Amino acid sequence: MRPTVLITGGAKRIGATISRAFAQAGWHVVIHYGSSRQEAESLASALPFAECVQCDLADGNAAVAMINNLAARLDNWRVLVNCAAIFLPDSVHALDPLIFARSTTINAETPARMAQTFLNIAKARGGRRVIGFLDQKLVNPNPDFFSYTMAKHAFASTVRMMAMAAGNREDRVYGLAPGAVLPSYDQRTEEHRLSGCMNLLHRLTEPRELADAALFLAEGWLASGETLFVDSGQHLLAQPRDVLYLVRQ
Repeated sequence: MRPTVLITGGAKRIGATISRAFAQAGWHVVIHYGSSRQEAESLASALPFAECVQCDLADGNAAVAMINNLAARLDNWRVLVNCAAIFLPDSVHALDPLIFARSTTINAETPARMAQTFLNIAKARGGRRVIGFLDQKLVNPNPDFFSYTMAKHAFASTVRMMAMAAGNREDRVYGLAPGAVLPSYDQRTEEHRLSGCMNLLHRLTEPRELADAALFLAEGWLASGETLFVDSGQHLLAQPRDVLYLVRQ
């Protein structure tokens, strides 16, 4: 029975690269999308074993229902990749309550609930894997994108807690923390080229590197609760601002 992976935000950007990588490795890929129906369906049609599911992750109950529906019909659902996130600016000096509420819901609360439900009910051979996308900002903080960063810290805290509480010894819960990979927010191409090299290796980290890391974690070779940084060493630097703004100074 072909193993299945659900990738949230799997229709575009890094999520789409992960979808393609799992498909190339022989997995059945469930591509989640919020509003990118055309991109999701186009990608699914180009992969050998794929389907699409739609859900607004701002609605946590709908997201849990999506997990329940998939678990009821999938016989070997091994991996949930919580990749989808929003990246909205607000200030360390003036938190925006609406941005905070939306960021914490989509970037922390909903993926945590999805992971809990998946670990409770999904049927899989050889154990289940949760891979939560975090951020190198966890250990290299700066005051920009305040609500986003708080939400990622909250989500990161769930990795070890859920790993410790897992009822099945074959299950694994992992974090995957990228740095600057693709243009973010309102970055221009040249700005991204410069900011993406602000790491110890002075190189752009490619989306495929994150996809390869996700495939590695899908096999569960690391101890449950670990977080893997894929950022060309960015998290080892002290950066006073988000790299988006550093290139504008």
